[in-house]
Formats: sequence, C-alpha cells, structure tokens
Amino acid sequence: MHVAGMGQPDAVESGYGSDRTGLVWAFRFAPGEPAHAVQPGEIADLVLGGSAAPGGQFLWLHFSLSNAASERWLRQHLELPNSFHLLLHEGVGSTRVEQDGESLLAIIHDVLFDSSFDTTDVSTVALCVQPRVLVSARPRPLRSLDRLRSTVRGGAMFRSPAELLAQLLRDQANVLVEIVRHTTSRVDTAEDRLLANRIAMSRAELGSMRRVLVRLQRLLAPEPAALFRLLSRPPRWIGEEDVQDLRQSAEEFSTAVADSATLVERIRLLQEELAARINEQNNRILFVLTVVTVLAVPFNLIGGLFGMNVGGIPFADDRRGFWLIIALVSAFTAAAGAVIHRRRGG
Repeated sequence: MHVAGMGQPDAVESGYGSDRTGLVWAFRFAPGEPAHAVQPGEIADLVLGGSAAPGGQFLWLHFSLSNAASERWLRQHLELPNSFHLLLHEGVGSTRVEQDGESLLAIIHDVLFDSSFDTTDVSTVALCVQPRVLVSARPRPLRSLDRLRSTVRGGAMFRSPAELLAQLLRDQANVLVEIVRHTTSRVDTAEDRLLANRIAMSRAELGSMRRVLVRLQRLLAPEPAALFRLLSRPPRWIGEEDVQDLRQSAEEFSTAVADSATLVERIRLLQEELAARINEQNNRILFVLTVVTVLAVPFNLIGGLFGMNVGGIPFADDRRGFWLIIALVSAFTAAAGAVIHRRRGG
C-alpha cells in the first residue's frame, strides 16, 4: 500500500509491516458500506491538509512508529494538534481519552499481539480522532488493534471515527476480560489443589498473578475522570449515537475492571489460606520433632550418666542392672508421652 504524494514507496510487508512512509494500513469508510482498503492516490484525494472527505466518508490511517518516516509524513500531510505529536513520545502511563479543540486524543495501552499476558508485554497506541479521519500510531503490534482491523476487514460498517474509537475501546476491554479469564483458570486450578491438600503453587506465583492483574487494570482501563468529561461535553461533531457507544464501552471497561478487582481479592484470600496451610504444616513438623526430642531426653540423660566410667555407678555389679535401667527409662518415656498426649488432646 502506498499513498500519492508520498513518493514511490516500497512494497508493503505482509502482516504488521509498513511502507517506507510508515503507513501500515488505511481504510475508507462510507455511509452504509463496508470499509474499503485505500488504493494509491485515494488518501491525497480524501484527506489533504485536514479537509473533510465528501459524502460523510472518513479514513482510518494506521502508522508504525518504529518507522522514523511516520511522524514526518503526519506533520507534512495532516493538520493534527501538536498535543497528538507529543503523545507519540509518551511512555506507558494510563489509558485516557481527552479533548483538544474539535479533536479527540487518546493514549491506549494494550498487550502485544503475541503477549503471554505479562506486564512487560504492554505497549502504547496514540490516536487522534477528527470528523473525517482517525489516525493511530503504535511502536509495536497490539491485540486490540489487530482485532479492530479484523472486524473492519470482516465487513463491519462504522458511521463515524468516534464509533470506530468506541469499538477499539470495547476490543481493549475484551483483552482485559481474556486476561481475567486466563488468570481465573489458573486460580481455579490452584484453589482445587489447595482444597485437596496438594499445595502445588507457591505464594510467590500467586503474588505475581496479583501484581500483573493490578498493573494491567491500571494500564488498560481508561481514566474515569477523563471519560466523564468527554461524555458530558463531547465535541460538536460527535452525535448522540456515538456518545452512547462511548458510554457503553466505558461501562464494559468498568465491568472488566470490577471482575479484575474481584479476582485480585480472591487471589489475596488464596494467598492467606496458602500461608495458613504452610504454617500449619510447619507447626505439625515442629511438634513431631519436639516430641521425639522430649522422648529421647531420658535415654540421653541416663545414657550419659552411666557412661562416665567412674566409681559408684548403680547396678554396676548387678546381673539385672541393664534391664532395670531399661525399665526405668521406658517408664520415664511412657510418662512423658502420656503427658504430651493429654496436653495435645486438651
């Protein structure tokens, strides 16, 4: 894919590659029609210097920030707020959607396309939403973006860039739901083993899952205050239906975050139960060692006294001395065992 006015680009790489301008893909949306992949020359005709596309059409342009040419092309060909260009260099913080004039700016954090649901697999996509164009740019491929592209290529129709943004937020919420579902399965397995007295998961592993959930829900969930401001006073070009879609995506996020918080609490309780079971096992082992030590005291004490090889040792000349000592030690040991048993039972 290439765009007129950009020069003759290299061939587009398959999958998540980009041409030499940094463009990964581009779609054109028209009212009542599925999206169409942009052909050479269409971008310059539909969007040139920020002018509106005719007939209610709009574009979705997606760029790879790993290509240094992306920012240069965006500055030269589109009238985007300067704050959007600042977002392109923002690190991982929290997901938010905010308004800049008549543009919507969003910074969305998501797990990588081939992520194993680890906090180190979180990356960022910056978006600028205007009446006739949605621009997205990311350094690495993300799950929610790939889902949205699959939805678009599958023939889904979108009436505005704001609805496309709402769908992206819903896809991101679905990613968080998948993470919660994946973690719930692991927690269920750990809980079943714990109830069966087969402790196969360490507290460190549970703690790691808990930290991952807490950080991911903080990174992926939009800031409530920013969404509230947007939904209460949206830009003039956003219709009521688009506001409802954004509100619905916010509600889905709230549900996913609530489920994540519930799972975090469940993991905490499981950690406490596991700690109690481990302490109980340790106490049982210490009790057995203590009993063995106490029961061995008479043998050690009398054995030490009679092994000093000094004069006056009792029963030294008695033929039954050995058995008398054995009987005495056994009596002391039996008495000590009886005392321990009574105290344990009490």
